[in-house]
Amino acid sequence: MQPQTVLVLDFGSQYTQLIARRIREQKVYSVVHPFDFPVDTIRELAPKAIILSGGPQSVYAETAPICSREVFELGVPILAICYGMQLTAYLLDGKVEPAAEREYGRAEIDVVADSPLFADTPPRQQVWASHGDRIVEGPPGFRPIAKSDNAPIAGFENRRRNCYGILFHPEVTHTEAGSEILRNFLFHIAGCTPTWDLGDYRKRKVDEIRATAGDKHVIAAVSGGVDSSVAALLVSEAVGDQLTAIFVDNGVLRKNEAMQVVSRLSEGLGMQVVAVDARQRFYDKLAGAVDPEVKRKRIGNEFIALFEEEAKKIAGVEFLVQGTLYPDVIESVSIKGPSSVIKTHHNVGGLPEKMGLRLIEPVRELFKDEVRRLGIELGLEEEFVWRHPFPGPGLAVRILGEVNAERVEILQNADEIVIEEIRRAGLYRDISQAFAVLLPVQSVGVMGDERTYENVVAVRAVSTTDFMTADWYRMPHEVLDVIARRIVNEVRGINRVVYDVSSKPPSTIEWE
Repeated sequence: MQPQTVLVLDFGSQYTQLIARRIREQKVYSVVHPFDFPVDTIRELAPKAIILSGGPQSVYAETAPICSREVFELGVPILAICYGMQLTAYLLDGKVEPAAEREYGRAEIDVVADSPLFADTPPRQQVWASHGDRIVEGPPGFRPIAKSDNAPIAGFENRRRNCYGILFHPEVTHTEAGSEILRNFLFHIAGCTPTWDLGDYRKRKVDEIRATAGDKHVIAAVSGGVDSSVAALLVSEAVGDQLTAIFVDNGVLRKNEAMQVVSRLSEGLGMQVVAVDARQRFYDKLAGAVDPEVKRKRIGNEFIALFEEEAKKIAGVEFLVQGTLYPDVIESVSIKGPSSVIKTHHNVGGLPEKMGLRLIEPVRELFKDEVRRLGIELGLEEEFVWRHPFPGPGLAVRILGEVNAERVEILQNADEIVIEEIRRAGLYRDISQAFAVLLPVQSVGVMGDERTYENVVAVRAVSTTDFMTADWYRMPHEVLDVIARRIVNEVRGINRVVYDVSSKPPSTIEWE
């Protein structure tokens, strides 16, 4: 049985996914749909509450995303955030106009009325604002409940409609009482109960997969990452030896990773795994490739070709397991449309249609942190589950310039030292992602009283919560010192180590 659902309508905010995650952290199930999600479909969904997200536009702009006014007539409790609040005012006959000064970043609000939304929160509180318009007149029946220096109405309510609006983002950590405000809305206003439980999800998914697959054969592409591993484990629990996992060693994995992945899945978790050593095949395809997009596409295309060959060796396959996560689903229906391509993502998206397979996507309703918790419940060791993200094209996009076996081995050895030392210093869980990058640069050095002219390695470490933005990690100097000395002393071919102090934006986390 599906748990109670909170519907988040997306008006284009960069924080929309974060709203849904914050709701789930309160053990309430949430889903995200575009702002123009049909009202009849909303009725069928029967949400316990609706949240209107923020967005970058002005409500009076020609291209502004506008939901149906009928959303406000459904009798469902509504929390409207930022643009969502302005839209509420606009649609319900209030007045919105450009502000003299844009309010962006940290701001302070004063609670000016007794409201269940602000129960047990400070009368003056720090919030995170992001708006260039202001509400100068609330809709009929609404009363102000908060104000700020630049916004005479920073919050309003209509208790008869059970509709509330705030001109700031409670979902971001910079908002002092954000969690309390969301809890007040979910539990005291909307009457939700905290019933979203991964144990229940596991049981429901296993039953669904068993009913879908029946007695048919299923294959899964496992990369060694937590998403594909958890997806395969759920299917394995449902259909047993009807599942065959296919693991491809493409030659650009971390040191000893191929052996560890196969051992973990087959010996540790009893899964049927076909391991394919395709290192040389990928090196041949990557020969001469320097442009990162070319590398990504060659790896992706070769993986699809190889996976298709291996799948044909297994008789009677009708289903393919894919580790699609909920953020992927949200982005596929984003109101923002196709964005400019920063980098092509490596996946097996072209396979199901090409091979006539049907998809099973066991974790498509989950966020990354939920997949990790489910992985631990399914028996994956914590160290693996909380491992730092690793790009689909692997070390190929951490080796700037041409990729070959020699350069891969150099980077594998350097990268292993980086991870060993941050683990030894107890920093691994504090850092969101850390790795080494092999640069297409050589520098002069002196080793053993002799001149050297060898490779430069960059060490990259970032801290982030959502990987949409990231700050460079302030690595203790003594840890950097050990990392640099060990790399230069132990890894043949490297005589210089540098540390990357760029944030995202303007840089990306990966170098390619």
